[in-house]
Amino acid sequence: MGNLVAIVGRPNVGKSTLFNRLTNTRHAIVSDEAGTTRDRQYGKVEWCGKIFSVVDTGGWVINSDDIFEDAIRKQVIIATEECDLILFLVDIMNGITDWDNEVAAILRRSKKPVIVVANKTDSNELRYNSAEFYAFGLGDPFCISSLTGSGTGDLLDEVVKRLPSESEDEENIDIPRFAVVGRPNVGKSSLINAFIGEQRHIVTDIAGTTRDSIYTRYNKFGFDFFLVDTAGIRKKGKVNEDLEYYSVMRSIRAIENSDVCILLIDSQRGIEAQDMNIFQLIQRNAKSLVVFVNKWDLVEEKNNTTIKHFEEAIRSRLAPFVDFPIIFGSALTNQHIFRVLEVAKNTYINRKRKIPTRKFNEYMLPIIEAYPPASVKGKYIKIKYCSQIPGTQIPTFVFYANLPQYVKEPYYRFLENKIRAEWDFTGTPIRIYIRQK
Repeated sequence: MGNLVAIVGRPNVGKSTLFNRLTNTRHAIVSDEAGTTRDRQYGKVEWCGKIFSVVDTGGWVINSDDIFEDAIRKQVIIATEECDLILFLVDIMNGITDWDNEVAAILRRSKKPVIVVANKTDSNELRYNSAEFYAFGLGDPFCISSLTGSGTGDLLDEVVKRLPSESEDEENIDIPRFAVVGRPNVGKSSLINAFIGEQRHIVTDIAGTTRDSIYTRYNKFGFDFFLVDTAGIRKKGKVNEDLEYYSVMRSIRAIENSDVCILLIDSQRGIEAQDMNIFQLIQRNAKSLVVFVNKWDLVEEKNNTTIKHFEEAIRSRLAPFVDFPIIFGSALTNQHIFRVLEVAKNTYINRKRKIPTRKFNEYMLPIIEAYPPASVKGKYIKIKYCSQIPGTQIPTFVFYANLPQYVKEPYYRFLENKIRAEWDFTGTPIRIYIRQK
């Protein structure tokens, strides 16, 4: 898990179209959440049994006159730092522009694998125009049309061939992996340093694997887990700007490689759009969640009313998923630091919880009988049997019914609430399927 491919190029060469074309190769990743524009930026692709993530850099461009100087160069630099492979998109109709040359210069210096993609090759005659792209010195151009999809299969074959193979050593050890995520300047580095503290010797750095996210093994005070750094937290990258794009890029990888995400929120600023972006990444990857409200030492009135008010505000923003722990503390003064680790550990245990089928049926079936799904067009829906599916990434339950297609969304939530009321799944998402019996 964890290979990241970025699509870079100047505006209007078709980055988003290519992104949509690639991610639609696997329909399961189309999320149910209302498609906010920024959701489009990140998706998963499955090709020949290999799954990787793809990021479209296009959505983050600031519309200024000096558009190249500001936005594009930064994005390309960040993409080259964070990704395993770069798709450099150019427009075969326009040929090489000054901007393309600028991007190519950055890519040549980066030493990362790059594939030049000549987009908008809608007819065979246009293929001859691709020869000029050899001038970049970045290898053979691939001619595709992201609109019609021609050539994208060959491109994906090449992508899969070029992606670095994973090093699996550290992933075979079955201990929890916690990621500390949040937007810039929220205190991620302080929190990680507070965890690690002076006891440097208890921490072993598993050398940054190909994907440059550092796993730190932490075993002290009865804890044993990997801390998945938001890649490069200790070495501040060359890009210091507080770019939304930057924090999302860095979070993608850390979130994908973790079991439990510790999401930091700044008590001074509350939940902002960027926090929501990162939360959506956590949800889309079905990871468990612990929210840590940092910089609590700076809040003047620290009474129960303030805490309650703050908790309600957070849960209402992150609804409908509300069953997660919220901890208030300060990474700087070490307030409630170990509470975060305890709660994260419990959340991991909840994530792995297995319920015996007999027990599950004994509890759920009487509830379903008392509150069956609403009948549709005079047809009554009967659920006769249910169980937990073994071996899934998150707790997943299946209910067998005679007419599963008629069960509406609110009933799924009703079932989930009943399961959560009886068993402790705090912090962990649950999946529920209703199938034909």
